[in-house]
Amino acid sequence: MRLHFLGTTGYHPNERRQTACLMLPEIGVVLDAGTGLFRARDLIQTDSLSIFVTHAHLDHSIGLTFLFDVLHEKPVKKAVVYCEPDKLTAIREHLFHHLLFPILPPIDLRQFTPQRPVELADGGRLSCFALKHPGGSLGFRLDWPDRSMAYVTDTTADVTADYVSKIAGVDLLVHECYFPDGQENKALVTGHSCLTPVVAVARRAHVKQLALIHTNPLDLDGDSLNLIAARKVFPHIHLPEDGDILDF
Repeated sequence: MRLHFLGTTGYHPNERRQTACLMLPEIGVVLDAGTGLFRARDLIQTDSLSIFVTHAHLDHSIGLTFLFDVLHEKPVKKAVVYCEPDKLTAIREHLFHHLLFPILPPIDLRQFTPQRPVELADGGRLSCFALKHPGGSLGFRLDWPDRSMAYVTDTTADVTADYVSKIAGVDLLVHECYFPDGQENKALVTGHSCLTPVVAVARRAHVKQLALIHTNPLDLDGDSLNLIAARKVFPHIHLPEDGDILDF
């Protein structure tokens, strides 16, 4: 399975990175709809597209307004957006308010909760779990008979957090890392993560690979993250840039 990183920063885009968006083109799955969603157009391979949105903050949802062009002259017959009920209401009533964006793109908005996993096109299964973040957010776990991955963004990493058990043993963990070590207070207040706690979560959950995304857009190269030290604790760390692909 190939995971494409279409947007890897948080809050706002910069010259090198768009905001959160990942894609599995082989099965028509998109994780989050940040500004990086415009890149999905060139990767579409399927006649359906399932977009799973962690929460409604604009850096994760604004790309839904790009879907007219993303889907234009593509083979997609059905595009479904999954999100929690209250977040769907916010998207419908505010993001697509007629004074902001007058026409709803050709999508089906569906409620998605931890009690309702979704079966994927290739026999896989996507389940979600609650994360602590202002306004609430979801993490995702995708499972197949021979591989698995988890996507955790917009939360404060903590080895005692409930979500750690939900991601146990995955082949690939994609986890947010907005702040470098030393800014733990900012991370806690804003609902984001510092590097060392993220690495500790990866170790505690016994994941095989760790990819860091939702980095600070003011840090263009991720230079503030001490990956040399982190890799001494957990060697298999990636810091993807937009356009990168990881096999798992």
